[in-house]
Amino acid sequence: MLFNYRFSGNTNVTSSAYQTGMSFAPDTLRESAWFVGKLNKKIAFREAISALHDVVVSDLRFKPKDKTAYKEWVAQNEAMILADYMAGYDASLANNRIEALKTELVAVRAEKEKIMAPFYKARQHYYNYLYSNDRDAWIVLDPVITIHPDELFFECFSQDESTYGKLGCNYNVFTAIDDYKCGTTNVDYSRELYEEFQKIRDYKETELKVDPTGFTVATTDEEQYKEVKIDLPESWVRGFLQVSSAMTLPTIRFDLHPMDVYSICLLLRRFKEKRGPRSLRYVLDPGQPVKVILEPWGKEIICARSVYTGNSRHEVRTWGRRRLLILERLIPVAKKFTVHLLGTGLPAFYIADLGDMNFTLGLSGWTNNDWSHAGNFDLLAPRMTVEDEVKQKVMQALRKDWMSTSQKIAADLTLDNAQVAGALSAYTQAGRVIYDLNSKLYRLRELSREPLPFEQLRFNNPQEELAEEILQKQEVKFASQSLPDQSIELKGTVKGKKKTFNPAMLIDADERIKSAHCDCSFYIENKLYKGPCEHMLAVRQAFNKIRMVEGGDRQ
Repeated sequence: MLFNYRFSGNTNVTSSAYQTGMSFAPDTLRESAWFVGKLNKKIAFREAISALHDVVVSDLRFKPKDKTAYKEWVAQNEAMILADYMAGYDASLANNRIEALKTELVAVRAEKEKIMAPFYKARQHYYNYLYSNDRDAWIVLDPVITIHPDELFFECFSQDESTYGKLGCNYNVFTAIDDYKCGTTNVDYSRELYEEFQKIRDYKETELKVDPTGFTVATTDEEQYKEVKIDLPESWVRGFLQVSSAMTLPTIRFDLHPMDVYSICLLLRRFKEKRGPRSLRYVLDPGQPVKVILEPWGKEIICARSVYTGNSRHEVRTWGRRRLLILERLIPVAKKFTVHLLGTGLPAFYIADLGDMNFTLGLSGWTNNDWSHAGNFDLLAPRMTVEDEVKQKVMQALRKDWMSTSQKIAADLTLDNAQVAGALSAYTQAGRVIYDLNSKLYRLRELSREPLPFEQLRFNNPQEELAEEILQKQEVKFASQSLPDQSIELKGTVKGKKKTFNPAMLIDADERIKSAHCDCSFYIENKLYKGPCEHMLAVRQAFNKIRMVEGGDRQ
C-alpha cells in the first residue's frame, strides 16, 4: 500500500542557553493543519515524548546474529589460520613451502580484495538497507499528529507492530498558544529530534511548532520539499485500525499506583526468564489490593496502594510484558496508571495520567503476535449495517465539534443509538475516527490523506468471507432475548455440510460482543483470541438485517 508524503524541508531544532524551538515539518499534500505554542509542563512533556520515541524504535522480535562480518574476516585470514595450524610441523621443507604459499595467498587475497571491494561495499549497503527497510523486519513511519479544539495528540506504532503509543496534551500544557488549526497531518520526525528533546529544561523556554508555513510555500520551488514514498504493508494499516477497534470494546478496568508499576519494572529488570510461562498474571478481587504474579518465578507483588473496585473477581494473564518497560520514564511524572484488560491472551491498554497530559500504551496479546494478527477486533465491534445517508449525517455531526459520544450524536440527530454506534464503528475501521479511551469519546482523525481501501482491508479475514457465504445460502436461524441492562442474548443454529453449529453470544448496549461461544473447531482452538468464528458473524449479521427491517428499535 503506497503512501505519498511531501514535507516542507526537515524538522528543525534551534537551541540556546535560554530557549529551544522545535519546528515539525508537516505533510504538505494533506489539508492544512498547524499549531504554535510554548511549553509550560516542560519536564513532563520531555519524558512523555521520549516514551513515545521508545515506542517508535521498539522491536522485540527475535533477530538471529549477523555473521556476515565474521565470515568475511575468516575468509580474509584463511591463509594465516592455516599457516598457524600447520606451524606444529617443524620440517624445514614444509615450513619453507608454507611460507611461500602464505606469501602467494596473501598476494592473491589482496588482489581479490581490490577487485571485490566494490561488491563487498554494495553488499553491506544492501544488508543495511534490508535491516532498515524490510517491511517484515523494520518499519518506521513518521508520527501522526492531530490538532483538536481541546488537545494536541501524537500517535505512533512500533517497528514490530505489536505496540501502539498515543500522547495527548491539553492546552494547559502550553503557556501561550499563538495559533492553531484543527486537523491531522504526518510530520517529519528526524532521529536527531529525540536527542534534542533530552535538552528540554525548566529554565529554558521551549516552543513547539507544527510549521504553518509549510502550507504556504510556493510549490514551484521543489528544493524546499522533501518527497517521501513509503510502500507500507497492509499489516501496518490493518494493525492501526485494529487498535482503534479494540479500544471500543468492554474492558476490565483498574488503577495502579506509579510505585506499583515501578515494582513490576524492577523485577523485569532484575530477572531474565529462561523458560516459560512468561506471563504477567493479574488477580483482581473486589475491595482487595491488586495482586500481580510474574511467571515463571511465581513472584507476587501486592499493590497495597491500588485497590480493585470492580464487582466481580477476575484473573487475567497477559504476555509480552517486557514492553511495559516503555512506561519507566513516566513513573516519576505520573499520578496513576489506568489499566484496561480485554481478557487472557488479549490486548491490554495502560493509560498514564500525567495531569494535563495522558499517555496510552496499547499492547497486543503477545509480542510475536502483532496487532494485525492478534485478533480481529473490528469483528467484535458494532456490525450494524448503516445506510450511507446516516453515515454522512454522523460524520457531519462529528466534524462540527471534532469529538463527541455516540449517545450525544444520537440525541442531536434523533437517531437510534445502535445506528450511530454502527456508523462510528465503520469510520473507526476505515481509519477516519479514533476512540479516545481516556476521554471515553470519539474523535475525528483521518489516518491517511486518501480513503483507505476499506473493503480490501476488512475482508482480509477469512471468517468474514465464510460468514458472507453462509448468509447467501440462507442456512441461519436465531432467537434473541433482550435483558434488563439493554444487552441482547443471541442464540442461533447454522447448518453446515456435515454438522449443525450452535453459536451464542451476548451483545452489550453499545453493540459490542461481550462474550460468545460456539461448538465449531475454530472457536474450540482459538476461543475469541482471533475474533469470532464465521457462525457467530453469520448469526449476528442475520439478526441485524431483521432488526433493520423492523426499524432497528432495540427497546
